[in-house]
Amino acid sequence: MSENKAPSYKPVRVIPCEEILKIIPHRYPFMMVDRVEVVEEGKYCVGVKCVSANELYFHGHFPEKPIMPGVLMLEGMAQTAASMMMNLPETKGRIGVFAGISRAKFRRQVVPGDVLKMHVEITRFKNPICKVRAQAWVGDEPAVEAELTFALS
Repeated sequence: MSENKAPSYKPVRVIPCEEILKIIPHRYPFMMVDRVEVVEEGKYCVGVKCVSANELYFHGHFPEKPIMPGVLMLEGMAQTAASMMMNLPETKGRIGVFAGISRAKFRRQVVPGDVLKMHVEITRFKNPICKVRAQAWVGDEPAVEAELTFALS
């Protein structure tokens, strides 16, 4: 993944919201990904979150200057990874839970009207542990990056 510019990609398939709801257990108001564009099966994908002023968390974070909470950006990257990984034959029907977050850096505030593109690369998958490197972008501006670890239950 690029450090300075949002990576370009061409998806091999798209997982729409209706399908994501069948793969992961998250529901409104905790659904943080609208669609997943799979670039390389089981290896690399891009989640898309269209950030709306109607999001429930904006009522308290912050009413005068709405900013998407950083932990929810991390959660969106995790849901992006899970949407691709939990659709593989060997993981179907399982749930991924956080086992660790490291090297998280927040680079830009995300506000209503932004489209957050969450690039996720699987760096290690040795059942039941999965590690990913993730970056989220708004246009060509980096918003957040982190290394995430999941345990598959």
